[in-house]
Amino acid sequence: MVVFARLRAMFRLSAGNNEPSVDPLENSPEEKKGSSASANKIDEESRAELPSQDLQRGIQDVEAVTLSWSKASLIAVFANIWMLYFVNAMQSSTLYNLTSFVTSDFSAHSLLNVIPIVSSTMSAATYIPLAKVMDVWGRAEGFLIMATFSTLGLVLMATCNNLATFCAANVFYTIGFGGITYCVDVITADASKLKNRGLAYAFTSSPYIITAFAGPKAADRFYYEVSWRWAFGCWAIVFPIVAAPLYVVLKYNLRKAKITGIARHETVPRTVLQATWHYISEFDIIGVILFSAGLTLFFLPFSIADNAPNGWASDYIIAMLVVGFVCLFLFALFEKFLAPKPMFKFSFLTNRTVIGACLLDATYQLSYYCWNNYYTSFLQVVNDLTLAEAGYVNNTFDVVSGVLLLFVGYLIRRTGYFKWLLYVAVPLYIFAQGLMIYFRRPNQSVGYLVMCEIFISIGGSIFIIVEQLAILAAVDHQHVAAALALLNVVGTVGDAAGSTICAAIWTNTFEKALIRYLPESAMANLDYIYERLDIQLEYPVKSLTREAIQNAYAYSQMRMLAVGTGIMALAFIWVLMIRNIHLGKVDQVKGMVF
Repeated sequence: MVVFARLRAMFRLSAGNNEPSVDPLENSPEEKKGSSASANKIDEESRAELPSQDLQRGIQDVEAVTLSWSKASLIAVFANIWMLYFVNAMQSSTLYNLTSFVTSDFSAHSLLNVIPIVSSTMSAATYIPLAKVMDVWGRAEGFLIMATFSTLGLVLMATCNNLATFCAANVFYTIGFGGITYCVDVITADASKLKNRGLAYAFTSSPYIITAFAGPKAADRFYYEVSWRWAFGCWAIVFPIVAAPLYVVLKYNLRKAKITGIARHETVPRTVLQATWHYISEFDIIGVILFSAGLTLFFLPFSIADNAPNGWASDYIIAMLVVGFVCLFLFALFEKFLAPKPMFKFSFLTNRTVIGACLLDATYQLSYYCWNNYYTSFLQVVNDLTLAEAGYVNNTFDVVSGVLLLFVGYLIRRTGYFKWLLYVAVPLYIFAQGLMIYFRRPNQSVGYLVMCEIFISIGGSIFIIVEQLAILAAVDHQHVAAALALLNVVGTVGDAAGSTICAAIWTNTFEKALIRYLPESAMANLDYIYERLDIQLEYPVKSLTREAIQNAYAYSQMRMLAVGTGIMALAFIWVLMIRNIHLGKVDQVKGMVF
């Protein structure tokens, strides 16, 4: 109305009207009142869109970024994340398919499970500290730290000369790439609406469709034509180049948000003592130390007890278990009663959806890793597949999930609900894993194994995406990073626990089965056969020794699968705990998002 009044006044003046002239820039009292109310309304709306000052700095920054960046920047972020997943999938496929040969080179094929147990335990202890870094310092800073760990791990693996160095390198590698995946999952959550998040996760993980075939073939060519060292060394060069753009895009858009005034931080003068206490509170340093130390000390004995002087009765094994449990108990008490800035609201830790999603993830990971670590070795020895072919079979999960998740993400976007998918996924997964028990023996067609893998892949890929959506739907934006960290912690612990069970079954069954099945002529080479995959493959197919090794693999693998299938029955209970939340009704992020 104000604008039209000014235009009418200006028109009258230019037409030479004899009526008293009206200054177009002078408003009537009513217009001034209306203009002031309109301006106040706009200011209130603008303030509502600005990041809340109650949030921690890292979350304020990422909200400022999504409020200020363009659609081109949003597309660039998702493109960079896709490239990161591609590189991560390629190098992880290469590593998985070569680890059996690396440990065999060091005459330690039987220790294949120890490496993931130790690295997974250490990795699980880093997710909560990483979440605090991302919430306090920023998403880009957390990503940079993990990219550094990843590169260091790849360099160490390429240059290692003994199993101890390879294990240490694998710890850096697992922490780094596990952290990278976690970081981009958090960034994806920041840049997408909850109802579209399943589709966003499906898109960013779609490179696995390509690497399912390219990764095993690359591992095969590296091992037989170049060197397994260069299989890691080349990615140590490529990865930093691919990771740099995402960091640059995030920092550039944060700088842009600061220039436009959307990202605002009040500068509070502090003494050194005050600054120290401020960061201790913000990072929840005491809670982080108690959690990381407790988790590491409690779970590490499960991977090293067999090598201790007196096994589980060794003094330091008992001490680690007791101290670890006490630290975790003190962590829970500290977070509940004393922490100035706790990692979680206690209500989240008692939320049935959060608990159900975490327990489902832990159960699934535990069940899967009860048998998977020796699967490619089984395929090469028992089914006489090449290294590349064994990788193709094992990567059935990546192909199926890459295609299926796009469809699942679309269904979730259209319906707004996710829980109904679990009623299909859980029975299908248990059926397929149980069926695989029958086919995991000599003289069975690889086609049946692939069929079981397809069914397992359908169930497992639904688990992964639904767990993430369930736990994110139960929290606010302030706790997105912490919720995903909690999910990663329990999943990684489940991974380590599954590998521990796998190692225990392998240690107590495979060598004994070899002694029972091997012909007398091969008994002199028992230790070599037990410890080296390449020696196992040297025996001709259909020879008595090769058939004995195949029967020993089948004996161990069937028991691994039986344990894993039994554990998965718990999933029915966890599904009932998860609430059926309508994702379209949960408003979690602001600004230009997918």
